[in-house]
Amino acid sequence: MSEKELPLSFVMNLAQNEDALKRFESMSESEKSDFISKTHSVTSRAEMRNLVNSLSNDTQNF
Repeated sequence: MSEKELPLSFVMNLAQNEDALKRFESMSESEKSDFISKTHSVTSRAEMRNLVNSLSNDTQNF
C-alpha cells in the first residue's frame, strides 16, 4: 500500500462520522498527508475508529 492510499477501514469509519469527515475535508493537504500516515500504523478496527473519532475532537491538532 502506498503512502497516499487510504485504508478501507479509514474510509469506512470516516463515512460513519460526519464531524470527522468535515474536519478531514477542512485540513490542508499536508495535514491530510500527516493524518493518512497515521492510519497506516493502525492494527485493529477499534484503533482505527478511535483515530477517526479523534478528528471530531476540537482540541486535537493535526
